[in-house]
Amino acid sequence: MSTRDPIVFLFDVDNTLIDNDRFSADLAARLVRDFGEEGRARYKAIDKEIRDQVGYADYLGALQRLRGQQSSPAFMEMSFFLLDYPFEERRFPGVLEAIDHLRTLGRPVIMSDGDTVFQPRKIRRAGLWEAFREDVLIYVHKEDMLDDMQKRYPADHYVMVDDKPRILVALKKLLGDRVTTVFVRQGHYATAAGAELQETPPDITIDAVGELANMGRGAFLATA
Repeated sequence: MSTRDPIVFLFDVDNTLIDNDRFSADLAARLVRDFGEEGRARYKAIDKEIRDQVGYADYLGALQRLRGQQSSPAFMEMSFFLLDYPFEERRFPGVLEAIDHLRTLGRPVIMSDGDTVFQPRKIRRAGLWEAFREDVLIYVHKEDMLDDMQKRYPADHYVMVDDKPRILVALKKLLGDRVTTVFVRQGHYATAAGAELQETPPDITIDAVGELANMGRGAFLATA
């Protein structure tokens, strides 16, 4: 991937391209159905513990710990629920059209945090693996991997599209005018946005990724 692109568009996945909050609600409901409220609470506690340890959500790892030494068909059914979840139905409207449009301006690339099994599976199930033509990066903490990203996808300018204020602020501080930050006001992270965005405001704010399909090259290079 040594070809230098004029613009590389970096996309987060969860609550940017797909409605991950809806998935989380469906997962919680399924846990209550199969394991009761106590089981759901245990899974939530395990999930939080793992996130604190590794820095990302490990849905399969949390299920493994929940199972422990038990042997029950319910755990196998839950694994099928996770691996076969219809993420293509959770893709936000207009995402594919936006990607197609941005490809005429530069190179769209997924840059996500996550594990090495479930996150790629989610991306593929959502139809994003094909839409991004396999230009997918998955890190533990993507804000710490900018050198690796730039080696893989060298560009004159970068555009980061994300619903998480902390990521946008971190990239703006690290890349300065070489990056245009796009804040997508979707999901619980966006709803909780506060002082960090007041101190380092995003360059562009949108309500949905589909809006990018109507933006020209100049909109993304205004900060360059």
